[in-house]
Formats: sequence, C-alpha cells, structure tokens
Amino acid sequence: MDNNFAITCQSVSKRYVKNTPFEKVNVKALENISFDVRSGELFGIIGPDGAGKTTLFRVLATLILPDSGTVFIEGKDLIKDFKTIRQEIGYMPERFSLYQDLTVEENLNVFAKLFKTTIEENYYLIENIYMQIEPFKNRRAGKLSGGMKQKLALCCALIHKPKVLLLDEPTRGVDPVSRKEFWDILKKLKEQNITIILSTSYMDEAKLCERIALIQNGSFLKIDSPENIINQFKHKLWSVSSDDMSKLLNDLRKISYIRTCFPFGDSHHITLKNYRRNLNELKAELEKNGHTSVEIKKIKASIEDCFMDLVLNIK
Repeated sequence: MDNNFAITCQSVSKRYVKNTPFEKVNVKALENISFDVRSGELFGIIGPDGAGKTTLFRVLATLILPDSGTVFIEGKDLIKDFKTIRQEIGYMPERFSLYQDLTVEENLNVFAKLFKTTIEENYYLIENIYMQIEPFKNRRAGKLSGGMKQKLALCCALIHKPKVLLLDEPTRGVDPVSRKEFWDILKKLKEQNITIILSTSYMDEAKLCERIALIQNGSFLKIDSPENIINQFKHKLWSVSSDDMSKLLNDLRKISYIRTCFPFGDSHHITLKNYRRNLNELKAELEKNGHTSVEIKKIKASIEDCFMDLVLNIK
C-alpha cells in the first residue's frame, strides 16, 4: 500500500434489504465507491441526507462490512485488521452517542480507559476544546447544548490520539457560531498531522476542505478540490430576482431557452441553452408576465450550483 494514503477505498458497495408493507426492497446505499485520502488531509464527503454518507462512515469505522470492495486504513485491511484499526481511528457519529447520564468529565474518563490511556497523556490534543466545556464538567452530557455536545464528542474521539478522525455530520443542528468554532478546531487539529475525513450536507462547508467528494444516491459524482470543481463549471450562470419569487420560479421554468433554474436563497440561479439570447429580452418577458423589480446579474458558481449541475447530467 502507498504510505502517502491514510485511507484507500476501492469499488466499495453496500445494499440493505428494507421491509415495506407489501414487499422487501433492495436499497442501494453505496455503489462502487473509490477514493483515497492523503495522510494529514482534510477531506470532505458532501451531499444531501440519504446520499450514503453515514453508511460510508460506518464502513470506515469498521461497524459494518461492505458487500464488495476493499478498504485500507493506515495500510491495514478493514476486515482482517479491524481490531488494530479501531485503536487508530477516532469516530464521531452523526447522532450524539455518549452517555447522557454521565457528566462531561465522566464521559471523557470512560473513553480514556476504553483505549487504555489517560486524559493527561494526550491532553494537549483536546486542551483548546476542553477549555470551552470545562466550566460544565460536572453537568450531565444530556443537559448540554448542541454545540457543547459536539465538542465533548470530539474530545472523546481524540483522547487516544487517533491517526485518522472520522466525523459524520459534525456540525448538524448546531448554531452558526458553534459551526465556525468547530471548523477553527479542525484547522488546529490538522497541524497535529491527523487525517480528517468528515461528511456534511452544508454545501458552504465544502470550501473549507482541501478536497471533497460530491455524493448522491450512493455514488460519487466528482472528487477534486473545491476550487477546481467550481472552475470546471461549464455554463454561464445568472441570478434572477423579482418581487414575487414563487411566481418567478414557475415562470422561469416555463421559458424554452432556459436550461436550468434552481432557487438559491433570495434569488433563482439559471443557465441558458443558448448564450446568444439577449438578457434584456428575458427581463422584458418577465415584466410582461407581471413581474416588477426584476434584476438579472451574472454570478460565479458555488459548490451547490456544481452539485445540482452534476446531478442533472447523470439523470
């Protein structure tokens, strides 16, 4: 195995059998997933809920076996060497999974003992995080805020000094300030040469990773740096707004020369089938349909624009 890679996945697939009232359905969770994560890299798996992110992380954490394919973590085979791998990874699942009835300090001590270490031995790794929750060290974990729970979970995942840190949706459900603080923490952890792979459904977090994999329906759409993915967007992109955004979305989607139209916050992003179309003509057509304060401006694509375009191309 290449020593430069902390994680190597080749053709990993996973299916589940789901019972419905009428039949058993074979559900594709992962389909032919292949990727490498370099040692010390901050790598993001970006996609919506139900795309397969959690299944992939449960495979990487040795909690479930893939149906096919191979996985190596720190050069060790996921199946043959799972006991050793568990000692070398830190895993923070999507749902808060610590002991709700134990205090902050008690939870940390439990995890330190599980990995045959002490809080003091690797305290330097968690010091900056733990300092923020130390005033609540005697509070039960179940009584912490969402941001504090995430920080405690991260401390427990780091207490044994893992080589690889697996974070499944670490910022889900926390406030914007806590999200920013969490990413500041990850940047500092990278300085310790810890390989970090995380998943998120927040497209704006993609740009904070060195490389990302966009995932949909259990398959990767593209793997590259956020900057390269944006630069590879092939279409001219415009934002369109008016005083009636709901009607505007419906009207834009009825116009024959508009290729794509998706709502993005306070505007709709569109691409055209024919770049030669006059945008003044589009504005006039919208005003004819009763729209006022119509504004059309050219913009640069975001990761979310790229994701939507990739999804459209595979349909």
